[in-house]
Amino acid sequence: MACYMGIDIGSGYSKGVVMKDGELAAFQMVLSGADYRATAQALRRELLARAKLAQDEVAAAAATGIGAGNVDFASKWASDIVCTARGIHDIFPSARAVIDLGAQSSRVIQVDWNGRVANFAVTEKCAAGGGQFVEVIANVLRIALEDFGALSLRSEEPVMFNTGCAVFGESEAVTRVAEGARKEDIAAGVNKALADKITSLTKRIEFNGPCAVCGGGALNAGLVKCLEDELRTTLLVPPRPQIVAAWGAALMATLMQCGDQQPRCIS
Repeated sequence: MACYMGIDIGSGYSKGVVMKDGELAAFQMVLSGADYRATAQALRRELLARAKLAQDEVAAAAATGIGAGNVDFASKWASDIVCTARGIHDIFPSARAVIDLGAQSSRVIQVDWNGRVANFAVTEKCAAGGGQFVEVIANVLRIALEDFGALSLRSEEPVMFNTGCAVFGESEAVTRVAEGARKEDIAAGVNKALADKITSLTKRIEFNGPCAVCGGGALNAGLVKCLEDELRTTLLVPPRPQIVAAWGAALMATLMQCGDQQPRCIS
């Protein structure tokens, strides 16, 4: 039995997976908080408990994300762009690009035939380019974040946002609410603004083939629909889009230990 762990310490959430004999044995997500080192340790304990493993049964662990350097039990560290490419290639081998919808920023990554990064582009480090913009507006609208996407799909006349800044976007949303705009139209407008920003990234990246989407933003059905409309394509969405980078980190751990061994896809 070969077991490997992948840890992704993100700015908002931290994700972890345990791979056992090439298959997903356990996964977990927690708020990252301010102490990344403590978060990583807590995440490892939870993953081991869920996978019913002892610490010494994990052959290797790899870490990625903004707080990867704080994962002191990892034997390898890799960039989240590399891990996302590896992870999405394992899930969708035909994908030649992936849109990663993160909390602080979004990125478009060109993936070659063997899962390596060929090129990438990233939005500026501003919440208006990532999922935090949606969280801010969901709070203004007093709706649950998980309901945002479905609500936006009921819009008949999306509100157009005129700013690329999350702070000003929040003020604009408050004004729109005061003016009587429907919640679904405001939500649809936010998704459209995000999709416009992300679509502009795809123009910098040339790729021929299917495109996938991952990250927490991939759970926002309204945003995915906006992206599909603008890109005129059907995006590939993995069953657990939030853990793709963590899965890629686990794959990096196996490569470090097992050479060319190819684990199977997430199911």
